[in-house]
Amino acid sequence: MPRETRSISPADILPLDVWAGERVAHRKALSARKKNRRVAIGPHATLYFENWDTMWYQVQEMLWIEKGGEDQVGDELAAYNPMIPKGSELTATLMFEIADEAKRRMILGALGGIEDCISISIGSERVKAVSETDLDRTTADGKTSSVHFLHFPMTPAQATAFKTGGADILVRIDHPGYGHAAIMGEAVRQELAGDLD
Repeated sequence: MPRETRSISPADILPLDVWAGERVAHRKALSARKKNRRVAIGPHATLYFENWDTMWYQVQEMLWIEKGGEDQVGDELAAYNPMIPKGSELTATLMFEIADEAKRRMILGALGGIEDCISISIGSERVKAVSETDLDRTTADGKTSSVHFLHFPMTPAQATAFKTGGADILVRIDHPGYGHAAIMGEAVRQELAGDLD
């Protein structure tokens, strides 16, 4: 079974003393791959596509930073395993990256419900994003979060079309306050095709 279609288990976690010696090498290797796992959409939003490797690295780093020991492992696996693609989907973290705090508050305050307005088009087929339901990402006053966790579930035909290539692939946000689309480049498509069975 490919790593992308399985969960991270406690047996996959490196002890902190081992991680201390390997983390720089892992960061460099993953950083090179991640260049082809992101798509910027408009001036403020970026989709960072996740897989087993990105989530495993995140778990290792959280354990390194927080030093919570064995008690922390279960919580981290519960948080990050859902974002590993399960073979018939792509998963991504959507981030609104706005450095100026006042500008960030103003923009996010007008983007309530944006998590329901994101999709990937593969030729004429459209794959609508499904948000993680761990917590509400839009507040009652209409402000959205700067981070969203998304799944793009595909039919077998959509997954085949994505993996085969040849069709234009667009990543879209169709929100009244943020209407932008970006073409997914071929290098990104090829990298993400490995996430699909």
